[in-house]
Amino acid sequence: MLQSIFRKKSPQSAKTPIRSAVPSITQDTGVQHELLRRNQGWADQVVVQQPTIFEECAKGQQPKILWIGCADSRVPPEQIVSCAPGDIFVHRNIANVCIFSDLNSLSVVQYAVEVLKVEEIIVCGHYGCGGVKAAMGNQSYGMIDNWLSNIKSVYHKLEQSEQENLMVELNVANSVNVLCQTPILQNAWAQGQPITVHGWSYSFENGRIYDLNIQIASPNDIEKTDEYRYDLNKFVY
Repeated sequence: MLQSIFRKKSPQSAKTPIRSAVPSITQDTGVQHELLRRNQGWADQVVVQQPTIFEECAKGQQPKILWIGCADSRVPPEQIVSCAPGDIFVHRNIANVCIFSDLNSLSVVQYAVEVLKVEEIIVCGHYGCGGVKAAMGNQSYGMIDNWLSNIKSVYHKLEQSEQENLMVELNVANSVNVLCQTPILQNAWAQGQPITVHGWSYSFENGRIYDLNIQIASPNDIEKTDEYRYDLNKFVY
């Protein structure tokens, strides 16, 4: 029986504080000027480490990875996996949701698969997700309620469990399942294009990413997401 990876013992959190990447917008520090200054410093530092990186980026992109993640400011993809510009093609939305009617995300997926020929697609959620938590409650947030309804449909299948971390993982599994059933992925696999879709989740508590053991490399593997969701639904804490 598959178990929630969140139940595994997590590594110790780092105790050294990390300075915020940008000043607080509540301070009268001229945020836009500070950001531009830091951009210049960042660009200069990158050139020292990789002298030709911007020349290479200017010629085009050939990322092998598509990252579908949450828009949460605390989960910046390139930083948490220590990648350089050009390494990852990124799409982010509230609660890393994949649905058949979202032309925005489908356009990104189609471009990544058919034009960039990515070989790995990562759907990465995160524990403590505000979107997931909101979907589990009854409070109205206005227009965003329409988007959160996609998560609510998963939550209502969770029987009587109200474990947010478990719901985060189920939401990732559901997004992977939907993504793999799109004509984009189905056609790519039918043509022999090698693509593997992964389900991950990030923890704020220690900065680590956890592999949910969801890896879909063909239509025959899609049932793995169903098994994962079924086992988590039946899991009793």
